[in-house]
Amino acid sequence: MKGVFVTGSNTGVGKTTVAIEVVRHISKTRSVKVRKPVETNCEFSKQDFIPKDAIALSAACQQQEGLEKVCPYCFEIEASAEMASTESGKKLTLKDLVLACERDVEGSFVLIEGAGGLYSPIAEATLNVDLAVELQLPVLVVIRDELGAISQALLTLEAAKKNKLTVACVVLNVVDSNNLSNKEALAAYTETPIISFSQGDLGGFCSEIEKLI
Repeated sequence: MKGVFVTGSNTGVGKTTVAIEVVRHISKTRSVKVRKPVETNCEFSKQDFIPKDAIALSAACQQQEGLEKVCPYCFEIEASAEMASTESGKKLTLKDLVLACERDVEGSFVLIEGAGGLYSPIAEATLNVDLAVELQLPVLVVIRDELGAISQALLTLEAAKKNKLTVACVVLNVVDSNNLSNKEALAAYTETPIISFSQGDLGGFCSEIEKLI
């Protein structure tokens, strides 16, 4: 399987926002499929769950797939995927998630988005990092560009290295303009490529992504 595993330093750092633009760009030249195997905090409507992140990722693809493939495990409770699945009476396993990520993706570039950070629980006795290790895809790490970003990035990179994962790049998500110079500061501590992401310069971001992915 060829593709990338998208993770972050935490929840709410903009993984899906960044992933959508990666998918849109890569879809211009190749077949791309997306998988967000589990999503929590899903609204329940008309006897079904609405996984907002998975829906947004799927919409970015040139060819649409059914949500049962993109995000087969949806839970209403706002909690870690492990807790949400347990509370709902459906205990997820690492094997469940791996099978969901690998289902019907032959010949495509696959973007897989995790749930939370590398050390966030995602299934029974399973962390996101365990899923990434099983899939053996390069990791794209999303960090919100804010005070504390350097520490968050280095801790995530250390976790990836400890688990022998290849990190494609660190993406600094510029949600609010600032003068912190995190990109330059972080570069002094790692040789991992660092890319800035902002809605105002999607062209520059996509150009950098193309070189790496």
